[in-house]
Amino acid sequence: MIIAIAIGLTLFVLALTLFIREADLPKLPAENPFKVFDERKARIYENLRDLQFELRLGKLSDDDYAKSKQSLQGELAQVLAEVDALKASLGVSK
Repeated sequence: MIIAIAIGLTLFVLALTLFIREADLPKLPAENPFKVFDERKARIYENLRDLQFELRLGKLSDDDYAKSKQSLQGELAQVLAEVDALKASLGVSK
């Protein structure tokens, strides 16, 4: 009896799976092309805040802080340039 129910459920699920058309599936929202850049910018800003906090605690020397800050600012500039390039390629106004 249990085996018959299991087979029946399996056949039912298999039939539903085979007869679902792509048109019946819900449309997924379009992926935001700027999401990756927003996440990278947020990470860089967080790293800059952490860097400043570590300087205030005395964990970093002024030279190490300046070098790390300059590196992070360079990375941020690159991300912002990539965002501008993507906007230009998509025809999005700034």
